[in-house]
Amino acid sequence: MNIVSLFSGCGGLDLGFYQAGFNVIFANEYDRSIWETYELNHPQTKLDKRDIRNISSNDIPDCIGIIGGPPCQSWSEAGAGRGIDDNRGQLFYEYIRIVRDKQPLFFLAENVRGILANRNIQAFTNILNQFREIGYNVSYQLLNANSFDVPQDRKRVIIVGYQETINRYFQFPQAINRRLTLKDAIYDLSSIEPNKVKDKLNDKYHKIANHEYLDASYSSIYMSRNRVRMWNEPSFTIQAGGRHAPIHPQANKMIFVEKDTRIFDPNSPKPYRRLSVRECARIQTFPDRFILKYQYINHGYKMIGNAVPVNLAKILAKAIKTDIKSPTGGLKSNKSIS
Repeated sequence: MNIVSLFSGCGGLDLGFYQAGFNVIFANEYDRSIWETYELNHPQTKLDKRDIRNISSNDIPDCIGIIGGPPCQSWSEAGAGRGIDDNRGQLFYEYIRIVRDKQPLFFLAENVRGILANRNIQAFTNILNQFREIGYNVSYQLLNANSFDVPQDRKRVIIVGYQETINRYFQFPQAINRRLTLKDAIYDLSSIEPNKVKDKLNDKYHKIANHEYLDASYSSIYMSRNRVRMWNEPSFTIQAGGRHAPIHPQANKMIFVEKDTRIFDPNSPKPYRRLSVRECARIQTFPDRFILKYQYINHGYKMIGNAVPVNLAKILAKAIKTDIKSPTGGLKSNKSIS
């Protein structure tokens, strides 16, 4: 069950597929601040550190699947929204190039929901058509990770393609009735005070790895809406930066003053602080044995915020595995899946 990972980040998608029984034999990640973390937590995987534009498809091993999340900043609703016109958005075509050349039985690509915005719909349709032209039956859906064993509201677009020889389309799993909350994810850490970090980590180590939070001011944009979810609610989306990390649920919800302005409740029983990197990792369903290596705390938040939640990845991977191994699945390829 050998697969390849592209735009791997710290490997949330990879870990979910590994837990589902796939072997991630090759990964590509160009961001040097992630390399040590990836190699520590995925020792069985060869990590290629080159710019994907400089990687020949011949350098990538044969595989039955390709997974990955091409850079999403260009499609983000919160960003400039340049989509495919941005250099990062165009990296999606590198993903298509490699899928075309390797012809795996399946691929899975993840991206932000902004890729479905009206301004991006023509480019997104073109991407889907290119996958179809190279021989894949393509399905896509906007999923909320909280419906798939993740204690967080996080909406992402998942695209899955099956080689036409499989003669079927991927059917997305049904939402799970159970909805995990912040209490499920991090309540056991609530009595353990995390370290404060301004920027670069100091020599004060914590008995729980990565249990430190960014101690910095809050921008007017951050204070424009409530950033606190209660223990019995799922977290807000974990984002790729410390300044935008949600507030820990020990504090009261923020008080509305006027449009786009809120304040911290001066009567809150406990102080306001951002979630620690470890708490964000828990919310993204990374196990505590997954250790993030960084000198600057924002690199930790970035790695976790850009990752695909592990539990969501695992559920999707199990569904794909069932399809490609099913004796009644219409599999007509001569490629081995053993």
